[in-house]
Amino acid sequence: MIETRYHDTVNVLQELFKDSSHTIMRAPFDRAEWFTLLEETGLDPFIAAASDAEHSAALVLSQNNGHLSSLRNWYSFTWRQLVPYGEQGAQLLDELAKQLKTTAHRVTLEPVPDEDASATYLSRSFSKAGWRVEVTRCDVNHVLYVQGRSFDEYWASRPGQLRTTLKRKAKKVETKIVSHFDHNLWAAYEAIYESSWKPGEDQPEMLRKFAEIEGTAGRLRLGLAFHDGKPVAAQCWTIENGSAFIHKLAHLQSAKNLSAGTTLSAALFRHAIDEDKVDVIDFGTGTQRYKGDWMEDIRPRYRIDCLDLSSPRGWLDLARLTAKRLTLPDVPELARSPKAS
Repeated sequence: MIETRYHDTVNVLQELFKDSSHTIMRAPFDRAEWFTLLEETGLDPFIAAASDAEHSAALVLSQNNGHLSSLRNWYSFTWRQLVPYGEQGAQLLDELAKQLKTTAHRVTLEPVPDEDASATYLSRSFSKAGWRVEVTRCDVNHVLYVQGRSFDEYWASRPGQLRTTLKRKAKKVETKIVSHFDHNLWAAYEAIYESSWKPGEDQPEMLRKFAEIEGTAGRLRLGLAFHDGKPVAAQCWTIENGSAFIHKLAHLQSAKNLSAGTTLSAALFRHAIDEDKVDVIDFGTGTQRYKGDWMEDIRPRYRIDCLDLSSPRGWLDLARLTAKRLTLPDVPELARSPKAS
């Protein structure tokens, strides 16, 4: 027998997933600590949970007037269901999708990966429960599969201009990488970021707390580059489950001619590949061209829009969604399921 419940705080996730060995939690954005940080920024969680005699599953959402959506912010690379692997997880997810029709007229999930079949399972469960499901590609993820290479072997395959830049500029800066949280180094990171070309941070306190948590756990890789003793570039990475995640990077515009960002990136790639022995390096979402110099593959990220057409509000949202599309310069790429696209 499956029991479903709804909760308005992420604290319940700690209890639900005390033993997460059978649950998809492969990235920082799947952990209860991450959702706690999101809640602390002022987001209102809506947790749909299902349990049977052995396992639990959850969809970590937020609610706005009957429209449920993924609990996330711009720091989140991905969002996915928290369910056990296998048939038990599929049954729990099916039940959650079915029960949500009593609570909402629309559910929007993004950015969902599918290299682990998350988007496939979610779209299938909501379709099975009677929702009108539309799947679109909403973003891309640049990624490097290390495939057992050393850094030197990886570096030999990089574009000639990138390799030349490092050869010419590497001696102009010194790099430092720490795996613990250091207040002085973090202050230097924040100062660099504020003076860089990057847009202002949305939730700098959240990012700092995240770095502190990751530093305590030994997952943080905070890198800085110095020129004449002054910090000129900074990056925040984390290491988890064989993957390196590149969260933030910035350099001073005034030091652009030093190519300190390139030198620091190379140092962190070397550390992740040769010392941390990661299998994957994840550069997050976005179509920035420079990511292609460092990464070799692109993975799609999906938006799964589920409408309950037994509800008048579901039809109204469908009309609004269709009208909005008429104003777009390009028709979104649609797919019945991610695998079919």
